[in-house]
Amino acid sequence: MNLNDPIGILPYVGASYEEKLSRLGLTHVGDFLYHVPSRYLDFSRNLPIANVQIGEVVTVKGEVTFLKNQYTKSGRKIQIGEVKDSTGSLTVVWFNQPFLVRTIYPGDKLSLAGKIDWFGRTPALVSPEYEKIDMSVHTGRIISIYPETKGVSSKWLRGRIKYVFENCLAEITDPLPTNILHDNALIGLVDALRFIHFPKSLEEIELGRKRLAFDELLALQLASLKRKRLWQKNQVVRKLDIDSNTVQKFVSNLPFKLTTTQEKAVKEILDDLEGEVPMNRLLEGDVGSGKTVVAAIASFCTFSNYSKVLVMAPTQILAEQHYQTFKKLFGRYKAKVALVTSQKRASNIDNVDILIGTHSLIHGEKHFKDVSLVIVDEQHKFGVDQRTKLITKSKKHSLAPHMLAMTATPIPRTVALTLYGDQELSILTEMPKGRILPTTWIVPPEKRDGAYSWIKERVAKEKTQVYVVCPLIDESDKETLAEVKGAVSEYNKLKTIFKKFKVGLIHGRIKDKDEIITRFREKKLDILVSTPVIEVGMDIPNANIMLIEAADRFGLAQLHQLRGRIGRGESKSYCLLFSESPSQKAQARLSAVKSETSGFKLAEKDLALRGPGEIFGTKQSGLPELKIANWQSVDLIKQAKEVALILSTRK
Repeated sequence: MNLNDPIGILPYVGASYEEKLSRLGLTHVGDFLYHVPSRYLDFSRNLPIANVQIGEVVTVKGEVTFLKNQYTKSGRKIQIGEVKDSTGSLTVVWFNQPFLVRTIYPGDKLSLAGKIDWFGRTPALVSPEYEKIDMSVHTGRIISIYPETKGVSSKWLRGRIKYVFENCLAEITDPLPTNILHDNALIGLVDALRFIHFPKSLEEIELGRKRLAFDELLALQLASLKRKRLWQKNQVVRKLDIDSNTVQKFVSNLPFKLTTTQEKAVKEILDDLEGEVPMNRLLEGDVGSGKTVVAAIASFCTFSNYSKVLVMAPTQILAEQHYQTFKKLFGRYKAKVALVTSQKRASNIDNVDILIGTHSLIHGEKHFKDVSLVIVDEQHKFGVDQRTKLITKSKKHSLAPHMLAMTATPIPRTVALTLYGDQELSILTEMPKGRILPTTWIVPPEKRDGAYSWIKERVAKEKTQVYVVCPLIDESDKETLAEVKGAVSEYNKLKTIFKKFKVGLIHGRIKDKDEIITRFREKKLDILVSTPVIEVGMDIPNANIMLIEAADRFGLAQLHQLRGRIGRGESKSYCLLFSESPSQKAQARLSAVKSETSGFKLAEKDLALRGPGEIFGTKQSGLPELKIANWQSVDLIKQAKEVALILSTRK
């Protein structure tokens, strides 16, 4: 047996178990070793039966005197028995496990671990783990509790992992040299696996987790460095000449002055565009910080060199917004700007200077000619394969376009260092002069009617417009989501509440989104009920109120993104967070959104609360989930990066 064998060769793993284990990501023998515990139970307190006390978690060892099935008054079947040692006897109770009377017999010598509690008026060991006295896998020690699935318990997993560890020990080779382990205060891999699954102390657990977390981060760093090396083997499609006077004229014609960080980002990007190795840069900035205009300046430099630009956005709404912005900025230069979505196809795209689109850009076999710059907006919403395909369609052999990725979702630096280590980073930290930040309120259920009255007054007097954002399209019949507002039902309700005003609806399944947005932009709608489809790309200066239903269902960063859709005009804007959750944790998260206006700080808080897969509102294929490591482990991330650099230079 070796680590790469299919799990079906293991004892007690048949076809039905193979299917169940695949749900846990376990398909090969070695996968068991990296199925790390989610928590631990401390059964290391071994006591004689006479010394146990109510409330204690203990392990006792003794002989079974009897075990029988018994019905309660309510009709539940329980298993009640007794175990004795030289100091006394103790009642043992399980619930709804009738098979136990066929596996445990009087005279069996068992080790049992669990909590001592009252059973009626009798002290008892309730629902204990048990095993033969000489085994010591499930009792008498700190035991591992694993991520489970239906039909696969932690006890069963513990037994299989012990079997794999003992029978594959010789095959576990440590990829890290001794000097690196020593310099980074790491233990060997065999010890790490033993400590993580079968610890004797809390200290061993920490040592084991640190080593496996380091390995996980190191793998990400090495993959990032590999992508960077492969990218740097490319040459540019065309070497661009950047004329500073021409650039300055374009900038001077903009309707606003660039911020200091915009100017810095532009310089970094233009320096890259003059190079012979294609740029691979991530432009990160808070909502409304002006990333699009930075991308437009880079596009202008490409256009000035008689080369093409591709811009890919994750939604039709955002693609349309970019199309309108680029048309406006490039109108005086007679640049040909075109839009490609599932709804719209540009004709003769070979004659287009700037082609903007959604996923539709990567469909079909057609390759784009003479593209020198590819811009991907909200890059985390695309999988790695999608981004790669867009680049491939613009490449020719080892000639590649410059790559500029953008995100309005502030990424905590620890995440950026690890996930996007193959990209250079430019960050916009300032807001354009004159931007009025929204005021945020948390609205409890008892103030809902008052909030509606206030909105009616603002719309009537100031002719302002309102977004109402719901987390779902339709009401859910799932119990956990039963109280979550659906956009369709909310739209029907609000048409009655706001009967004097014009209410519209938009969500992902509606085909004529452009028409609805146009009506809202032209003030033919007062209130727009929506799902988070408006999270990016909506820029309507007269929309100054946002009402977010079930706000506790959103991540902090996503709430901040949504809030960024308002406050784009000259009037004061307001974001109302509606929540019916009694959870103190949920209310604390909403309070953070109310008090914090920096998306970067909110992203750090969101990372600590929800993990990286939820920072962006939804888990994407381009964003790996950490099984063991923690994104707050800044020092360990830096260590992994340093070691990755050392190892990559040795190859």
